[in-house]
Amino acid sequence: MNTPAHRTTAADRTSAARAEDLLRLAGDQVGDPDRPSLEARGVVLDRLTELAVRVLRADGGQISLLTDARTAAAGVADSLCTVTAAGTAPLVVADARTDDRVRDLPPVTSGKVGSYLGVPLVRHDGGTIGALCVFGPAAREWTDADVATLRQLGESAVTELELSALVHRYEADRLRWGLAIDAAGIGTFDWDLSTGRLAWDEPLIRMFGYDAETFEESIEAFNVRLHPDDLMRVTDLLQACIDTCGEYDAEYRVVRPDGETRWVHARGRGIPGPDGGTARLLGAAYDTTGVREAAGMVTRVLEAMPAGFYNLDRDWRFTHINAEAERLLGRGREDLLGKVLWDAWPAANDSDFEENYRRAVRTGLPVSFDAYYPPPLNGWYELRAWPTPDGLSVYFLEVTERRQVQQQAERAAERLALLARVSAELANTVDVVAATSRLPGIVVPALADFCVLTVMGPDGHPRDVGTWHVDPASRPLLARYAEVRLDAMPITAPVARALHTGEPATFSGAEVLDVLPPGPARELLALLAPSTEVALPLRARGRTIGLLTLLYSAGHVPSADDIAVAQDVADRAGLALDNARLFSAQQQLAEGLQRSLLTEPPEPDHAEIAVRYLPAAEAARVGGDWYDAFLQPGGTTMLVIGDVVGHDTEAAAAMGQLRGLLRGIATYSDAGPVEVLRGLDASMTTLETRTLATAAIARFEQTPDELERGVTRMRWANAGHLPPLVINPDGTVAELASWRGDLLLGVDADARRRESVVTLDRGATVLLYTDGLIERRDADLDGGMVRLRDALIELADLPLDEMLDELLDRLVHGRPDDDVALVAVRLHRQDGPRPAEAGPNRVPPTVATDPAA
Repeated sequence: MNTPAHRTTAADRTSAARAEDLLRLAGDQVGDPDRPSLEARGVVLDRLTELAVRVLRADGGQISLLTDARTAAAGVADSLCTVTAAGTAPLVVADARTDDRVRDLPPVTSGKVGSYLGVPLVRHDGGTIGALCVFGPAAREWTDADVATLRQLGESAVTELELSALVHRYEADRLRWGLAIDAAGIGTFDWDLSTGRLAWDEPLIRMFGYDAETFEESIEAFNVRLHPDDLMRVTDLLQACIDTCGEYDAEYRVVRPDGETRWVHARGRGIPGPDGGTARLLGAAYDTTGVREAAGMVTRVLEAMPAGFYNLDRDWRFTHINAEAERLLGRGREDLLGKVLWDAWPAANDSDFEENYRRAVRTGLPVSFDAYYPPPLNGWYELRAWPTPDGLSVYFLEVTERRQVQQQAERAAERLALLARVSAELANTVDVVAATSRLPGIVVPALADFCVLTVMGPDGHPRDVGTWHVDPASRPLLARYAEVRLDAMPITAPVARALHTGEPATFSGAEVLDVLPPGPARELLALLAPSTEVALPLRARGRTIGLLTLLYSAGHVPSADDIAVAQDVADRAGLALDNARLFSAQQQLAEGLQRSLLTEPPEPDHAEIAVRYLPAAEAARVGGDWYDAFLQPGGTTMLVIGDVVGHDTEAAAAMGQLRGLLRGIATYSDAGPVEVLRGLDASMTTLETRTLATAAIARFEQTPDELERGVTRMRWANAGHLPPLVINPDGTVAELASWRGDLLLGVDADARRRESVVTLDRGATVLLYTDGLIERRDADLDGGMVRLRDALIELADLPLDEMLDELLDRLVHGRPDDDVALVAVRLHRQDGPRPAEAGPNRVPPTVATDPAA
C-alpha cells in the first residue's frame, strides 16, 4: 500500500526565529531598505515551495536565500543549495550518494537527501540571491521538463520577492508624504455663519494656544488671540470675504496665553448658501513664524516630497506643480501653469482621471485610484486626489514598473497553473491517449487561438487526434480541416518537416496555403485564416511521437513565454504518451508470460473443468496467483489454487517455480493433497526459495462402488488459503471449512497439516479461487464471501464457463483490485464417457477429516 510522502516546505522550518531571519534576508537581497511584512514574505516562500513539491512530486522542497556573507539559512538541503547558488546552472543530482559533487555533504551522508534538483535564484540585474530546490531520500532521474518547471518556479520566486519589495517601498513613500504634511503644521477651519460655530481641527487649536476643552468654537475665541494691531485689519478682510462670497487671505500675529507671539497665514473661501449669500467660510492656516511668506513654506514642503504634486483651481487650471511632477510628466511648470488640465492632457478626458477627479470635487471626499495614461507618458500612475477650498490637490506616483512586475507574476502563475492542469490531466487517467487528445482545450485560449494535436499511430503514420478553437462557431470547421490536412499535406510542408526533424517550426498560414494542393484542406485553411502557426514536436526518449500545432489569428503574435510553455506542454504530453505505450507493451508481455504458465485444464471423463485468470487493473498486471488441474498416474483428478505473496515479476517467477514443483511431486508420487503440500514445503526449504505462498489442493477419487452409487470423494488440504465452495445440484452452496487453514507454505516445513474428505453428488460443482475475487478496498473479506455465496446461488444453473464469466463480471466488474485465479470442476450427471451436461440427483454430502494424514 502506498502512503503519502512527507513534503518539507518553507512552512516546515523548525523555528520562528530562523523563518524571520530568512524573510529579512529576502528583503536585503532584493534591495528593499525597509523590508516588507515577514508574514507576507513567508506566505510567498511557502506557496512557491509547496507548488514545486506538488508539481514535481518530490518528497521535500526548500527556498534558501544567501546572506551578505554568502552563507545559506539553516535547512535540510542548504549545503546543496549553497552549491547551487554558487553556480549559474541548475544542479541536477540523480543519485547523491554516488555524485562526487555532493556525496560528502551532511544531508547526503545522513541519508536525508538521495536525489536533488536545484536552480539558482537570480535577480533581474544578474545577482544571485539563493536557490530553490526539491529533493527526496531515494535516487531519482530528473527530466528536462522537471528542470524547466523548477527554473520557471525559481523565476516566479524572484519576481514575487521583487514585487513585494516594490509594494512596500511605495507604502513607505506614502507614509513620508503624511509626515511631510504633518511637518508643515497646517490646520483647517470651518465657520458656519448661520450658527456662529467656528470649527478648528487639532493643529489649529494648538496653533492658537487652546486645547479641546478651552476652545469655545466662536469667532470671539479667534479674536481674543489676535494681536491688537492686527484685529481690525483681519476683521475687515473676513467681512469682505463674507460680503462678496469670495476669497480670504490674511497673515497675522497670534498672542498665546504664555505671552509668545506667532505668525499665522490663513487662506479661505466663502461658501454660498441657498440665497446666494455666504453661508460658510472654509480655509486653512499654518504657522509662518520664522518664514513670513506662506508660499515659500508650502513650496519647500512640496518640493521635498518624493511624489508628484499639482494643484488645480475651480476651473481645472494648474496653479502649482512641484519638481517631481515636472519630472514624471515630462513638462515644465512654465508650460503648464495656467493651462486647463483637459486641454493640456487631452487623453484624460472621458477616462479614469476625469471620472475620479470630478467625483472628488462633487462629493467633497478624497479618492485614490490607479490609472493608465497613453503616450507620450505611456505609464501607470497611483493617484490620491482630494478637494480643497481652491479646487483639487493631487499627489501621484508612477507605478509602471510595479504593474509590470505584478503582471509578470500573474502570467507566471497562470503558466504554472496551466502546466499543473496538464500534468493532472495526464496523470489522473488510465487512458493517456484520450487525455492527451483533450490538451488543445487546455492550451486554447491561454497560449493560442486554435490548436491541433497530432500523434504517431502504431503503423508509424501521423494522425490528428484533437482540436480546439477559441470561437465555438469555428470548431466544426477546424475539426474538418484536421480530418483532411495530413493526407493533403506534402512532405515539404512546415508541419511535415517538424514531424520529420523533431525541431520546432514557426511559419505563416500563407506558407501552408502555398504548398497545399487545391482541395478541401486548402479551402478550409483559407476559411480558418491563421496568420501564424507554430509546430512543436512531442518528444520522448530521443524520438518524435507527435506534434502540437498552435495557430494564431491576425493581430495575435505569440510571445516567447507562450511558446516555451507550449513546448513544455508538448514535452509532457510526449513523455506521457511514450510511457503509456511502454507500459502497455510491458503489460502485454507480462500478462502473456503469466498466461503461458497457466495451461489449459484436462478433460476427464467424469467431470468438466473450467479455469479463469484476470490480472489486476491497476497493478503491473503480473503477480503470484495461479491455478492448475491435471490427472495423476492413478487416474484421479487434482485441482490446485495458490497465491504467492507479492505483486511483481519476482512473485510471478516464484509462482512458476512452485507450480512446477507441485506438479512434479503430485504426478510422480501419486500422493494425496496433504502429502503433496508437505513435499512442496520440504522442497521449498531445501531449495531456499525464500518465499511465502498459500495453496489449496483437491483430489477427486472414485471407487467402483462409488461409481455405481454415483458419488465422488473429494480429498483436500489447505495451506492458509480460502476454503473451497461446493454448489450442490439443487443450487445450494456449502462452505467446506472455516476460514482458518493450516500454516502457509514457506514458514515451517515440519508444520502439521490436515486432510479432509467430502462426498459429492453427481452434478455438484466445486470452486477454488484466490482472494482477489472477494477483496474490495471498501469492504472486508467476510462481506466478500457473502457476496460470492449469493452470486453462486443465482448462477448455479448456468453452464460452467458462463458461470465463471458472470461471476467475474458481478464481483470485480472485469477490473479487479488484485489478481484473480479460478478453477472449478462440475461432476457429470451420468455414468460412462463424458457428456457435456448430465448428473444424478443430489445425495447429502458427508465430510470427514483425517488429522493424522
